[in-house]
Amino acid sequence: MSTLPAPVGAMDRYRAWLAESGRVACPDYAALHRWSVTETGAFWRSIVDYFEVPLSPLAAPDAVLVDDAMPGAHWFGEGRLNYVDQVRRHRDAAGPAVVALDEAGGRVELSWRSLLAQTAAFAAWLRDNGIGPGDVVAGYLPNIAETVVCFLGTAAVGATWTTCAPDLAPEAAANRFAVTSPTVLISADAHRHGGKVIDLVAPSAELASRLPGLAHHLTLARGGGPVPGRVDLRSVLDQTHPLVVAETPFDAPLWAVYSSGTTGTPKAMLHSHGGIVLEHLKWLGLHLEIDSGDRFHWYTTTSWMMWNAQVGALLLGATAVLLEGSPTYPAKDALWRLAAAESITHLGTSAGYLALCDRDQIDLAGHDLSAVVEVGSTGAPLSPAAAGWVARELPEVRLRSASGGTDVCSAFAGGVPLLDEPRPGDLQGPLLGVALEAWDDAGDPTSGVGELVVTRPMPSMPIRFLGDPDGTTYHAAYFDRFPGVWCHGDWITLHPDYSVTVHGRSDATINRNGIRLGSADAYGVLDQIDWIEDSLLVGVEQDGGRYWLPLFIAPATGHTVAAADLDELRARIRRQLSARHLPDEIIVVERLPRTPNGKRLEVPVKRLLMGHDLTAMIAGLLPADAAAMTALSTHRP
Repeated sequence: MSTLPAPVGAMDRYRAWLAESGRVACPDYAALHRWSVTETGAFWRSIVDYFEVPLSPLAAPDAVLVDDAMPGAHWFGEGRLNYVDQVRRHRDAAGPAVVALDEAGGRVELSWRSLLAQTAAFAAWLRDNGIGPGDVVAGYLPNIAETVVCFLGTAAVGATWTTCAPDLAPEAAANRFAVTSPTVLISADAHRHGGKVIDLVAPSAELASRLPGLAHHLTLARGGGPVPGRVDLRSVLDQTHPLVVAETPFDAPLWAVYSSGTTGTPKAMLHSHGGIVLEHLKWLGLHLEIDSGDRFHWYTTTSWMMWNAQVGALLLGATAVLLEGSPTYPAKDALWRLAAAESITHLGTSAGYLALCDRDQIDLAGHDLSAVVEVGSTGAPLSPAAAGWVARELPEVRLRSASGGTDVCSAFAGGVPLLDEPRPGDLQGPLLGVALEAWDDAGDPTSGVGELVVTRPMPSMPIRFLGDPDGTTYHAAYFDRFPGVWCHGDWITLHPDYSVTVHGRSDATINRNGIRLGSADAYGVLDQIDWIEDSLLVGVEQDGGRYWLPLFIAPATGHTVAAADLDELRARIRRQLSARHLPDEIIVVERLPRTPNGKRLEVPVKRLLMGHDLTAMIAGLLPADAAAMTALSTHRP
């Protein structure tokens, strides 16, 4: 790493500000990162000062992290901060606050003043109905402007927000909402996806019937009139009220988000106002370099933490551009069309979508993507081939792959503007404030493949899990393996140049004859084969020490798998990976299940094939994925 040039980007300006203010002089990212994780309190206090966060009273740098235990770290003493305080600082920002699009060409644009006025109206309705700290407001809503408004209104009164996308069946949504015991439910009467308009009146009624503590049900009428017996959300938002924002402690709960539920009932994780504000300012503002006037879109549903991150654009005065619908409708280049039409500066998507673009060789020459400065990828390791496609199609654009989790509602590693470009498919480095290491089974740092651990607290680590009064489940999720150290469950290599290779979930690691293999390497090959629509490779331990390595293949529509296809597939795996990666059996199926966020279900399928009862987990999947998961049970050895 070389000495840095004069400040040009957001992170470099921050580095220069640290030196000019007499805090610390860091000649390169290694020094800056080392300071951020050794002087933890001073670093996070600098984020408050640099972004002018309205936190009061301000703690001295040496009193920022009062207790650094994990779990149980206590931040900023008696400091008070409401998420909405940071948003309304930008009420005079250039450009709209929110642009919401749908598949049919619908477009809603909210100015900052309009966004805050509707936020004030919803907050007033909540307050008038006795909703405040300790209450939960649940949204069964698509990715539309009103969802953002309702979240901000909930935060403004100090209540806790939680949401599920309406593509989840009522039973699956109820499984998530049940532990939060919402007092208020907000739904829409319909949503769009894949060219269809899906009625939500009956599903939302069923969901409401499954929530025994529910006192109020509001519905947004998007096509017809108000739904009888429910409060009309539009009439609430059209009222005029002053914006009154509750003073909330730094660690007051902001929202509850849910784990994927791949190892049981989804866990409801509470994040704090202060932790999320600081974490998203750091991640979006310094690492993604989003600023006032930028236009940020990350394809997501309201069930995924990237929806929460997308709304984080408002903390920086940038425009949050939302999409209701499918990223491949009406064509596979739908996201690139959106980016061109809306002059998106920062476009985020999944590794799976970029792999699809590479496999189908989507041509971007016909799209004006001159505004795009950065393409982000997360959700799974990005294959070198997909990274290469982005580099060829958009040579002037930064590709920033990230790895993190709903658990911290952020990334552990990802884009670092001060570092050189990594190897295709790798991440540039650990984020500021993330004491990231790779540990071996004995709990020692390793330069090879190891467990992703975080050895210092982050302010966006969950306050607690709901339904876990003594913290047992929270502790077991991250701290049982290495006491006092966050063990995330990913398998990584941390290289000397700071770059990070993510090999996949450590609990899905393939261990063949004592040699551990990463399934992500296999998917990098399989995703390039045009007749394969989806694939899943799992290692299954059997009685007597036997080990079974099946590869499940879902062929592309219209393709009949022939023996020659399978022979070529085996040859390709041997040629591009190794003989150790060769499966014991290749099983062709009609469809492979995914989580509602599109992640492969390696661990649940492994457990299913070992005979575990996954009824609760399967109930949380979309109907087609639940059916596909059930069908895989017929392949138990």
